[in-house]
Amino acid sequence: MADQIISLDSIVRGRLARPAAKSSADGCDSGCAAPPAPGSAAPETAGDHPCYSAEAHQYFARLHLPVAPACNIQCHYCNRKYDCANESRPGVTSARLTPEAGIRRARAMAAQMPELRVIGIAGPGDPLANPDRTFATIRGVRAALPDLTLCLSTNGLALPDHVETIAELGVGHVTITVNMVDPAVGEGIYPWIFYRHRRRRGREAAEILHERQMLGLERLAAKGILVKVNTVLIPGVNDGHLPQVHDAVTARGAAIHNVMPLIVDPAHGTHYGLTGQRAPTAPELDAARQGLGAAASLMVHCRQCRADAAGLLGADKPAAAFDTAETIDDDAGLAAREAYRLWAAEERADRRQAVARAERAVTAEDAGALIAVCSRGGGRVNAHFGHCDSFAVYRADAAGIRLTGIRRVDRYCAGGGDDHRMAAIVETLAGVDTLLCAKIGKRPRRDLEAAGLAVDETHAGERIETAIADHLATCAGQDRAAAGRRA
Repeated sequence: MADQIISLDSIVRGRLARPAAKSSADGCDSGCAAPPAPGSAAPETAGDHPCYSAEAHQYFARLHLPVAPACNIQCHYCNRKYDCANESRPGVTSARLTPEAGIRRARAMAAQMPELRVIGIAGPGDPLANPDRTFATIRGVRAALPDLTLCLSTNGLALPDHVETIAELGVGHVTITVNMVDPAVGEGIYPWIFYRHRRRRGREAAEILHERQMLGLERLAAKGILVKVNTVLIPGVNDGHLPQVHDAVTARGAAIHNVMPLIVDPAHGTHYGLTGQRAPTAPELDAARQGLGAAASLMVHCRQCRADAAGLLGADKPAAAFDTAETIDDDAGLAAREAYRLWAAEERADRRQAVARAERAVTAEDAGALIAVCSRGGGRVNAHFGHCDSFAVYRADAAGIRLTGIRRVDRYCAGGGDDHRMAAIVETLAGVDTLLCAKIGKRPRRDLEAAGLAVDETHAGERIETAIADHLATCAGQDRAAAGRRA
């Protein structure tokens, strides 16, 4: 097999055994940015941030620190629970941390996981509704781990009041959740906000939230801070409104727009979950994204992470496990991260060449093929079907081989009820032609093929794009052979 699964330990050990490479002018040969000087606009780009770059998410990890418990708005899709360890959705965390505990968790994970690139604060409430806790954590992380990128996520209500501090602390990436730009739509999403010491409801609440979100976005963009806008797609509420949201946020400087599916389940106790609001189907989500044009890059690899998420997107680690570290070696961790980044830069360059070769192999006959991939990171087909809680879906056509989205599922191998889970997986994979995985059992293979999906487990460990091109070429050859036999 030409492409092998790579051991992270061997990467780090091999890199640390080499002489240190001379750094470039910006302080990092791998394309990462040097920490910003106090008061300067953050110079970081999307290149190494796993939430801002579809390529980077294959190689770099993030850590969310749940130090911000309070929230200043209520959303119909949110119910912040603190003890749901098996759920993966925004606002959920197993425990709330003090700033001191958050900083220690960040140091412990950075010492143990060379892939770590980003420390973020995304809840479980709103970071800017807890400014003292949030900024104390950011200051401590910046002092202890100056090579890591800082980011935060916010609903935007308090954002205009804190842009100067965000810039001064070197936070280079901010995500704002913007679900509407028409207050009439907002009334159906937000029952209340808490603004200037008073709870506001109805149209007034939606108007204030909209104005504050747009003002905060404009001020961040003026500071050179990279802004991602998240929008939750809510069928029948804001689905027809997304083009207006997209146009408004891109006009004000948003660099990336992430349209996410509503997560709804009565067990979550949300208003939408209890009133029967449905989630969008995968084809509806794809259509909504495709209808937005290209004024800003569209994020399609979002996992809708927990407030205490840790690890690679799609391969999370239990964050609390890092809290038990008895000793933390910051210097050794930094050396390991630098070694990993050098390897990642080389691997990404090799991958781009491999992708270019794979895309040249795509023919007109393959146009529009949708391929679901089981992957646990690294840009490779390296996960067992039964262990996947999401599938990366790629499209192959004249534009190349590109990721179109992530489709979440309940793991097939979760003990009992396999038939029910398989039916849900088949529904989630609607429109997909082929599944590529490292391994699959006989029964799920049979069930997927009966549902009309081709299943291919012959590309374990290969780069995703190479595997897709090879699979399509094999299928085309088989089709030609079959046609010849019929003739």
